[in-house]
Amino acid sequence: MAIARHGQGHRPVLNALLSQVHPVFMLPPVAASWFGSILAGRFSVIVGGIHMTAIFLAVYTAHVKDGYIDFHRRAEDEDHPLTAHGCRVALLGSSLAFFGVTGVLWAVVDWVAVALTIPGWLIGYNHAPRLDRHPIGATMGYPTGIALAIVGGYYVQTGALAAVPIAFGFVFLVLLSGVKIIDDAQDARYDRSIDKRTVAVSLGIEPARRVAGGLMGLALVGVVGFAAVGTVPVETVVAVPVFGVVAGLAHRADPEIATMLLVRGSYLFLAVLIGAVWFRPLG
Repeated sequence: MAIARHGQGHRPVLNALLSQVHPVFMLPPVAASWFGSILAGRFSVIVGGIHMTAIFLAVYTAHVKDGYIDFHRRAEDEDHPLTAHGCRVALLGSSLAFFGVTGVLWAVVDWVAVALTIPGWLIGYNHAPRLDRHPIGATMGYPTGIALAIVGGYYVQTGALAAVPIAFGFVFLVLLSGVKIIDDAQDARYDRSIDKRTVAVSLGIEPARRVAGGLMGLALVGVVGFAAVGTVPVETVVAVPVFGVVAGLAHRADPEIATMLLVRGSYLFLAVLIGAVWFRPLG
């Protein structure tokens, strides 16, 4: 049975499989794992690489599953490079690889590291068509994966949990939930027609934007608060105005432009946090 919808042979199949690697959405979870390792204060390339690989495979699984549901089941997308059979093959391959890597993670770290990693795959596999039918599931799936990647990245390096990665995990969970609400607002009309209950569908566009703004504001206040009580390095407050400026620009933009700005602002926010934790100029 064919795997690629466009063309025959090894190259079209490879291109179809590689098409599910979306750097814009895959880089942040992998970078979140790295951030967790930086918070640990030490970095084993081997252990960190194993964890990052597991995170990558979980997100790849999510993209394949979303594409399968959105094109082959919901007819939401206009095109998709993989056939339905190809999607199932890719899902099986990425899932087997994920659980193989988590098995290695168990061997080199422990079962807790696996327990912090497997939920990422579960969220990715079940996002469509299950979790995205409820406002909480539709909004918090990806942000929860980022938060777990931070905590997991720290744990695989130290073998322990601590307040610092949990605090940053909370910040990104809240911040990216706000960004996701804005992102979902782009498709509110269509989502309503297929019973996909995002926050924008449930509350309406403008109320959803207010909720999103409140969540992003809470995340920024959280950074300041955690820094004030000494949970996170004080230098991390520099990231607050950086994202705040981007959020201000996105405030009155349409959902598409706002999403573009906020996603890139999130990258910048994470980059500044990494720099602040890495160099600690005031430490």
